[in-house]
Amino acid sequence: MTKTQDFTAVFKDFLAAFPVDTKAMEDAFKNQAALSEKLSGVALSAAEQSAEISNKWTKETLAKLSEMAKAKTEPADYAKAMTDFASANAEVAAENMAAFAEVAKKVQMETVELFLAAGKTIQEDAASAVKKAADDVTAATKKATAAAK
Repeated sequence: MTKTQDFTAVFKDFLAAFPVDTKAMEDAFKNQAALSEKLSGVALSAAEQSAEISNKWTKETLAKLSEMAKAKTEPADYAKAMTDFASANAEVAAENMAAFAEVAKKVQMETVELFLAAGKTIQEDAASAVKKAADDVTAATKKATAAAK
């Protein structure tokens, strides 16, 4: 009866000849976590500012509505109150939309800055990892060649 060859030792030797740098993986994970934290901070800040704008807008609208809802002595006063409300509401809407646009612009600028910084870091890390991997493969190849002779 023939005995099947145990490839466990062969695979162990093969994998040992090409070591994996787990530090690079850990660093990549840490960098990704740091970038995610910064992006989350930008998003949460924008959400907070947007909520403040919305809250202010709602309060102003309700204040103007309460003024419009007051009883008037003349029927024409109701039409004037409605016109005043519509005009004031349009003005406030324009101001608040501009405020929302500023928040969006700030988020966009901060996000681009974060991605540019992250890209530079990733590029430097990748170059370092490739150089280290090439050095490790070269050393492993020399070792394997020397062992084969």
